[in-house]
Amino acid sequence: MFVRIDSGQSLHRLLFDCGDGCLSSLTFADIQAIDVLFFSHLHMDHVGGFDNFFRCNFSRDAKPNVIFGPPGSGQILQHRFQGYLWNLHQELRGTWRICEVHSDRLQTWRYELVEAFSVAHEEDGKPFHGVLIDAPDFTVEALAMDHLTPSLAYVVREKPRSNIDVSELQTLGLRPGPWLKQLKEATPALEFIEVNGVSHSVSSLRQSVLTVTPGDSVAYLTDFLMDESALSRLAETLRGCKIIVCESQYCRTDQELAQRNYHMTCTLAAEAAKRVGAEELVLFHLSDRYTPDVWAGMLRDAQHIFPSTRFPDAWPTRRPGVGNPQASWAVP
Repeated sequence: MFVRIDSGQSLHRLLFDCGDGCLSSLTFADIQAIDVLFFSHLHMDHVGGFDNFFRCNFSRDAKPNVIFGPPGSGQILQHRFQGYLWNLHQELRGTWRICEVHSDRLQTWRYELVEAFSVAHEEDGKPFHGVLIDAPDFTVEALAMDHLTPSLAYVVREKPRSNIDVSELQTLGLRPGPWLKQLKEATPALEFIEVNGVSHSVSSLRQSVLTVTPGDSVAYLTDFLMDESALSRLAETLRGCKIIVCESQYCRTDQELAQRNYHMTCTLAAEAAKRVGAEELVLFHLSDRYTPDVWAGMLRDAQHIFPSTRFPDAWPTRRPGVGNPQASWAVP
């Protein structure tokens, strides 16, 4: 899943899993512009496209190279870093940090291109309480699920936006100026602000001229057992999430097989979307054991439970798995 977060002042690009072919619709520059890569887990169908990502960015120094993943990600990705011949690297600089998400902490490993990625430098760990990134414009949360190995569910939430009501400014006879930025960023300690030489109450001005727009949100759920316990945990984390992008590996009648392989069915994905009060459910990562006719039936079964269910835009003729570049979502 590819997520773009555009606040109007900044643009962030996040990639969730990197299956075979998932970057085929992006240009070289687009791939280099990806800010952070998040792995749910490191089974081969979720990592098969990483070589292309790494080829574009192995020596990137214009921005940090950061990857989040479950415990053990550092060792696995170091093997991938070292799966090439490095003999022209001595003058190159590139630092990569792999941040493993443990139940109670974030453990980061640092790897250097100048060392041909041969050394895993352990950095100080940080406590983990659910939030991986808390940026000015958005947050990213993670929740460990069970796929017979930890598999991370992710939620991206855009923070509420404060916009200026221009008509209200005119009504109050206030001229725009630098004070508006100060008003938007005001802390509770700031009680008064000077506007055109006159002191005004910050709380009154905020109520009058600021309109707060809730941010968008999207969840990425793939490859884990969806039982009642998992559903309850997800409901707590995903409450209020607008869009859920969720695997639908198995059809409704193969629920026993899904549970045995710690996967989901289309109907279990729909139950999750209904439980958390989502606005939309996007199904992807369907098993290639089924034909397109069966996929259509899976969609109908999910829609029976949660009507606002769809497949990704530009539905492909090949298997819609984690390598499908159309299985992406943009948060405008």
